[in-house]
Amino acid sequence: MKIILPILFILTFTFQGFSQQVSKNFIDENYIEVTGKAEMEITPNQIYLKVIISEKDNKGKVSIDILEKQMIEKLEGINIDIDKQLTVNDMASNFKFYWTGKTDIFTAKEFQVLVSDAMTAGKVFQELESIGISNISISKLDHTEIEKYRQQVKVEAIKAAKVKAQALASAIDQEIGKALYIKERETPSYPNTTSNIIIRGSSSFKASGVQMPKVEFGKINLSYEVSACFKLN
Repeated sequence: MKIILPILFILTFTFQGFSQQVSKNFIDENYIEVTGKAEMEITPNQIYLKVIISEKDNKGKVSIDILEKQMIEKLEGINIDIDKQLTVNDMASNFKFYWTGKTDIFTAKEFQVLVSDAMTAGKVFQELESIGISNISISKLDHTEIEKYRQQVKVEAIKAAKVKAQALASAIDQEIGKALYIKERETPSYPNTTSNIIIRGSSSFKASGVQMPKVEFGKINLSYEVSACFKLN
């Protein structure tokens, strides 16, 4: 025991000294801390439309199978690739209410149609409303190269931070050196969704021979902030 204790003491002392050396960080340096910000607006090229066809809309006069067939024909007529751009999200019925005598049984089916521009989206609204399908909404806006644009915005944000640091340092006759740390922050502004927009029975869509109105969507906004510390020379 008399031999082990001094050894443990030496090891403990050495370890503590090493830890203190490792824990030394940029706070011991003269530094400047700044925040850079960058934003970018992108026109979406992936527009997700939610389409619900329901027997209830026509009081059961047309079955859901016929409505679906008519919908597919209309979509193919405006060059929608059914295999790639049309998916089934859900199918439900109110059968459970039938036994309580509250209502008749109606079936509803939910689809998702993916288009690449606002003009095509407008055509979908127009063509489907012509056959009585008006429960259409925009569920999501996206872009196929969103990750590339994200990286671009991050790079611009750190560049902005560096420019700001250089300007502030020069005001006190100093220069900035290497970056001591960089921390990024993304603001919760992406994605831009418009699920609350629902178009029902627009007379401009129903009227035959009337030019379809111009349809536009909001931009996807990417916004990043980067905090950075630079050494002051």
